[in-house]
Amino acid sequence: MADGGPLRGQRMENFAAPARPIVARMTVAAAAEPARAVAFQGAPGANSHVAAVEAFPDGLPLPCFDFSDAIDAVKDGRADCAIIPIENSLHGRVADIHFLLPESGLVITGEHFLPIRHALMGAGPRDGIRQAMSHPQALGQCRHWLKAHEIEPVSYPDTAGAAAKVAELADPAIAALAPPAAAGLYGLDLLATDIADADHNTTRFVVLARGSKPPAAQEPVGGEWMTTLIFEVRNVPAALYKAVGGFATNGVNITKLESYQRNGSFSATEFYADVVGKPGDANLDHALEELGFHSKWLRVLGTYRQARSRG
Repeated sequence: MADGGPLRGQRMENFAAPARPIVARMTVAAAAEPARAVAFQGAPGANSHVAAVEAFPDGLPLPCFDFSDAIDAVKDGRADCAIIPIENSLHGRVADIHFLLPESGLVITGEHFLPIRHALMGAGPRDGIRQAMSHPQALGQCRHWLKAHEIEPVSYPDTAGAAAKVAELADPAIAALAPPAAAGLYGLDLLATDIADADHNTTRFVVLARGSKPPAAQEPVGGEWMTTLIFEVRNVPAALYKAVGGFATNGVNITKLESYQRNGSFSATEFYADVVGKPGDANLDHALEELGFHSKWLRVLGTYRQARSRG
């Protein structure tokens, strides 16, 4: 499709053929009212689509093929915000998201938790299924179930996109793992529902916007404040201990702390952290001051209300 007009920025050829007309309609609707548009990664029917509808009931979900496309939609003004999965209770953090967030130039303005229940869908009988296509996160969340049913996992960029691809292939031996609603969108049969290796399977999403003000549809109400930040400690003994010690002495709760390496380096470790509180709180300000003293650099990615208590 052409790059101009409402479909500007969309890489329609990357979506499976059955998804393209639905993507086109949603893109045109979002282009008419970009202030209501909520970008998400994946084809219509993906878990990110479900999260966008739940978090922004009056929004206009805008499907984007990958995370960078969703971020670009916000940066370009085609969407007011994006909702991006950042971690899952079974499968851990979403790959590459720690690099995309700081590079995006966007601000985290909110969070949303989505219970995940996958469905197996296809064009043939369940006992004939030999392969299941889905996003690597979904495959990882259902790996025990797939193994028990002797179904080979096959990676695809997103869950609902896999359903569209299965519809396009029309192979009775290939199914998709996707949210149940995707079956209806793409004309597939539901072969099994409520698939998960654990009842607590939940994905946490963050809302990204161009400024610090939350999108109009998600003004913060209630809940404690959270602050997300990244930093790199100095390459000296006990650097991390010293850097985060100020959070303990100032009574600030760190709810998440993860390390990762950038550019293939095994010596320069960067950290991602979620802490309870907001800049302006005396205890958090003191903790951040101490963290900055013991770090090469420190950057706050956003401050927002908790969608779920960390207590």
